Amino acid sequence: MKRVVITGLGALTPLGNNVADFWQHLVAGKSGAARITKFDPTHFRTQIACELKNFDVSQHLDKSVIKRTDPFTQYALVATAEALADAKLDVSTMNPYDIGVIWGSGEGGMQTFEEQVTEYATGDGTPRFSPFFVPKLIANMASGMISIQYGFKGINYTTVSACATSNTAIMDALNYIRWGKAKVIVTGGSEAPITSASIGGFCSMKAMTTRNDDPTAASRPFDVDRDGFLMGEGAGTLILEEYEHAVARGAHIYAEVAGASMTADAYHMTATHPEGEGANMAMRLALQDANLNAGDVDYINAHATSTPVGDISELKAISNLLAGNFDRAHISATKSMTGHLLGAAGAIEAIASVLAIRDGIVPPTINLEQPDAEIPEGMQIVRKVALHKPIKVAMSNTFGFGGHNGIVVFKGV
Repeated sequence: MKRVVITGLGALTPLGNNVADFWQHLVAGKSGAARITKFDPTHFRTQIACELKNFDVSQHLDKSVIKRTDPFTQYALVATAEALADAKLDVSTMNPYDIGVIWGSGEGGMQTFEEQVTEYATGDGTPRFSPFFVPKLIANMASGMISIQYGFKGINYTTVSACATSNTAIMDALNYIRWGKAKVIVTGGSEAPITSASIGGFCSMKAMTTRNDDPTAASRPFDVDRDGFLMGEGAGTLILEEYEHAVARGAHIYAEVAGASMTADAYHMTATHPEGEGANMAMRLALQDANLNAGDVDYINAHATSTPVGDISELKAISNLLAGNFDRAHISATKSMTGHLLGAAGAIEAIASVLAIRDGIVPPTINLEQPDAEIPEGMQIVRKVALHKPIKVAMSNTFGFGGHNGIVVFKGV
């Protein structure tokens, strides 16, 4: 099969509106959390989130595009523009059917749905839905709009596997290029979930933190006082390219997508398997797909959302994978800084994993003041301050409601 590499990156995150700012603040251990500004959260159980900062979409997209798209699609377009520029890909010299888009979004156009239904429900009963209601709402529109924007005519669709969505998209992109079905695929994910309905729904599940008086300390993976996740928003784009094609055009290569895998817990609608059974198998299969062993892994970007059950079940899965040998692999939870971007989480965490390889830096886990007693003894979780070390192999973990486990393995080239 063909080898697949990453030649371009784009990011729009609560820590920065481009890759450089995102990475700088991630390494510095900066939190993107604050009180919600997109709506009045006063009556909500959770009143804080990780919103984008100083982002004006009109500085990036035409008015006509903004009018026809939901924020989750807008975020996708902005991050993709950066990634394509970074890749320095001259698409005019390529067959457009050799370039595809496999994108991911867990919720799709939640803001559009909420606004339109609210307007109808509070009106006089006369249906006045926008003709753009459905196109803005449907989750596949981000992939469609990326292809329309750039004329990419290859394989094009959207994956949905809750919080494992972006890793599903990356895995599919990897495989289609491996199989010779495309030369280049734009992949990643976007999410715009900071709306009253979305926040309200997760509040009702008691899945999110209520540390409203201390936002920057609210997301605390692996800490004994963690009480739920913190919502984030944004997008991440990776340009995946056939290795031979990238070399032939002299492209800069960040890393190789070495392997990926998915499994299902088949256990519970929202809870992870308490022993991390499905997560462990997904990690094993991803390494097998990459022709690597557990002992080769230098860095694991943990899913670690800061929930009481999920964090420990993941560490159990990792401990099982490493068979108690924690000398080489270091672990960190970047959601402690970015919050949880749901379907876009895997995309920005893949970027973090790739840059960790490039720079030899493990981003920290902030707010880990008192580690949970159930953390396996000797496990190396990077706390508070980034760790500098050579990184050849990085693993990025994502797990989603419905029992979806998605793992991607990257390695240096």
